[in-house]
Parts: sequence; structure tokens; C-alpha cells
Amino acid sequence: MRKILISTLILGAGWIAGCNSADSASKAKNPAASKQEELKKKKDEVSRLNAEITKLEKDISATDTSAAKEEKAKLVAITPISKESFTHYIDLQGRVDAENISYVTPRGQGGQVRAIYVKKGDRVKQGQLLLKLEASLVDQQLQTAKTQLSYAQDLYQRQKNLWDQKIGTEVQLITAKNNVDQAQRNIATLQEQLSYSNVYAQVGGVADEVNIKVGETFTGAPTNGIKIVNTSVLKVVTDVPENYISKVSKGTPVVVTIPDISKTYNTTIRLISQSIGLTSRGFTAECRLPADASLKPNQVALVKIQDYTAPNAITIPVNTIQTDEKGKFVLVASKENDKMIARKKPVSLGELYGDKIEVKEGLQEGDVLITEGFQSVYEGQLVTTEAK
Repeated sequence: MRKILISTLILGAGWIAGCNSADSASKAKNPAASKQEELKKKKDEVSRLNAEITKLEKDISATDTSAAKEEKAKLVAITPISKESFTHYIDLQGRVDAENISYVTPRGQGGQVRAIYVKKGDRVKQGQLLLKLEASLVDQQLQTAKTQLSYAQDLYQRQKNLWDQKIGTEVQLITAKNNVDQAQRNIATLQEQLSYSNVYAQVGGVADEVNIKVGETFTGAPTNGIKIVNTSVLKVVTDVPENYISKVSKGTPVVVTIPDISKTYNTTIRLISQSIGLTSRGFTAECRLPADASLKPNQVALVKIQDYTAPNAITIPVNTIQTDEKGKFVLVASKENDKMIARKKPVSLGELYGDKIEVKEGLQEGDVLITEGFQSVYEGQLVTTEAK
């Protein structure tokens, strides 16, 4: 048995040696195949190393900002952040009005116009005669009353003379005196009625409208009378929505702009109505304007009522605000290793007015905000302000 096993091993070894010898002989006969195989192994090794290098570069880029030196910097515009005064306004539309606008009315029931002493555009004074109304009937009554007075006075004087001579009775004297007094009262009443035919200006100003002609009946109606406007005291009237009632009060600062004449006035609210309009759902606010010849009643006024102010606020352009799954944020340029890197800054926002929005938290004075080009910039990206 041992002899058989030894023989088998000797034969196997001989067969293996023969194969190796044959393979070596084959390679010796074809050296190019050996080199191709070696080349393939080297290439596989190079591919493996390149893959490892690429992975290491990505890992380094994500964790080490100094690796950004090989990255092309993104061109952006930046603005340093500083504190400034921020004011929020309620933007409304109002109108210019005159404090003293009056329609001339007769003191009595009116009457037919006999003469007009004013024309449209004339400046009138308080107490100036404007119209003369028909009063011929009252004038006739007055003349009759004067005649009666003269007669009553004559009778009284005669009766008094008789009384002084102890002639007549005291009742006759008293009756004569009463007749004189009554005649005088009648004359006073008729003179007052006659004065109603004279229509005077109750306020001074400019005759803005004269809508009456000689021969027409004057009653003082706006469509049939005289309108006097005093522009020495002007105001702006505006309707404020009721949801602002807690933010608007007497003394609140207001900026009024008259677009037609390109003038702006700083004033304050001096009057607020005590009720809410049923249809407008708002309340009326008034503020005084300085005397200005270029201002006219019923001109359109742009009214900005101040309802919030912060003296030392951080404000940024509202278009720089971005949103992600965590909320609102902006991009700032951070100086790191002599490079500018884009960094996300979560922010808490306040009031918005115009194109500026107040930042309550998240930014501080000295931060550098990316104001242009931020739409295509990501966290950690290299940025620059110099075009190359």
C-alpha cells in the first residue's frame, strides 16, 4: 500500500512539473501576453486609486474650507450691514380741505335779487355787502310806521300839555305815551326786516362760487348762492380703516404729499372722529397744513401715518430673504482664511415698508450681506466681488 501511494505522488508531482514546464514554455514562446496581463493589472490598480482620490477630495471639500482654493469663486455683490432708523407708515389717500368754507345765506327767508356786489374770484372781507334783495313792501310799511309815529308823538305832546295845565286824565296821557312806544317798536321791527334785504359776508376769504343772478330768488342753497373759501387755514382729511384704530391717535406724526404740486409737509393728527362709518368701516382723521397759496381745497393728498419706528434697527432689502425647510434665511459673505465664503444666516423678521424689512434677530452690525447673485450661491461656496 505504501509503495502504491509513493508511486502515485511521484506521478502527480511529475504531472504538475510537466504542466508548469509547459506553461513556462508557452509564455516563453509569447512574451506579449505576459506584458498585457501585467498592464491590465496596473490599469485596474490606477482606476482603484483614482476612485479613492476622488472620494477623498470630496470629503475634504465638505469639511475643510481651505480646499475651496481650487473652486471657481462665484461673482456677487455685497453690502455691509449697519444700524439705522426704520419707520413704518400707513399709506392712505386724503384730500385738502379748508377750515373755513361757508355758503352765504339770508338772515330771513330770502327774496328776489336786485343787485350783486361780488363776482367769482373776488376777495371779500367779513361784513362786506354781497347782495341786495327786494324789500319794497317792507320799505313802504316802514314809511307808514314812521308817519304813525309822528302822529302818535304829536298826540302825546298835546295830551302832555293839557295834563300840565291840569286838564284831562292820567289814563289819556298814559295811552298816548303807549301809542308812541308801540309805533317806535313797529319801526324797529320793520327796520330789522328791511336789513334782511342786505346780505353780508359772515367770513372773509375768496368768493369761490357765485351761482346767483339778478332777478333770481336767493335762498342760500349751495346750487343757488355764494360760496366763500378761506384758505388761510387748511387741513387734510382722510379715512383710516378701523383695524388701525389702536395705532392712530392725536399727535401721531404724519407726512403729507401733494403730488400735483410736488410738495411734502410734516404735520401731526389733531382730530379723530369718535365713530366708525357704517359703509366705509373707517374713521376720519384730520391734520393741519400750513398756509400755502399753491394749495387748493379738494386737491388729492397722499397721507403717510407713522405707526412704528425703531431708531437703531437693522434693515435689509426684502428681496434678499430666502426660505428653506427651516424657515427664513439670508446669505452673508464670511472672511475665512483670506477667502470669502457664503454662509447661511437664519433670521427673525419684523416690519416691512417699501423694499426694506426689519431684521429682529440673526444679523448684527458688521455682517456683510450678499445682495446680488445670491440666488445661485450655496452654503460654503467661495464668492468674490471682482469680475475676472
